[in-house]
Amino acid sequence: MKIHYYLGWFTEYFPVKLEKSLKEDIMERKSLVMISSMPTTHELDGSTEREWLDHAGIKFDEYHLINYRVQKEDAQSLIQNASAIFLLGGDTVEQNAFLKEYGLADAIRQSGAVVLGASAGAINMSAKWLCSRKFGYDVEESNLYEGIGLGNFSVLSHFDLENNIEMVRSELALLLEELPVYASNKDCALRVKGDHLDILGDVYLIARSEIKKLDETL
Repeated sequence: MKIHYYLGWFTEYFPVKLEKSLKEDIMERKSLVMISSMPTTHELDGSTEREWLDHAGIKFDEYHLINYRVQKEDAQSLIQNASAIFLLGGDTVEQNAFLKEYGLADAIRQSGAVVLGASAGAINMSAKWLCSRKFGYDVEESNLYEGIGLGNFSVLSHFDLENNIEMVRSELALLLEELPVYASNKDCALRVKGDHLDILGDVYLIARSEIKKLDETL
């Protein structure tokens, strides 16, 4: 049964409940494959996300970073053999373009590995997501982007929803005609295992005109 984690960003390390869940879910730890959100910048190597996992006691035999230094064919092979796949945080638009250029979305969808995404990575795991200046993107016009589509919903990650509810409702109107949106602030996570969804932290479900805060289950 496939397991996916949609993570926000964390003040320090993973909360204890999240660490416990990840330990139980990531049973095989041969290879962690990280996918860059800024593949032209080699200094961004996922050290923060790796530190979260290290602190949780989740260590792998091999660590691989996919960026432009890795050939497309090698990137596909790394994903096929991964125990866990981590889409790193950073530049959502740049990571989205890189996923398409390297044809990684199909490989990730077909993988049996546990898939994690933090911030930009979580957003790109969505079926679709909204790129909007009001959400912090440097764009003139709002656009819908196709994500990997691991679940039939969208994610708005570590956004200050509580103080911007009406703006968010208005801005997401077009996307909400197609998909529900899970919006979270920092130190939050969604865990999806098959058809079951678990919540950690302050996460809201936005569907059409309704905004509902979800109970923690993790």
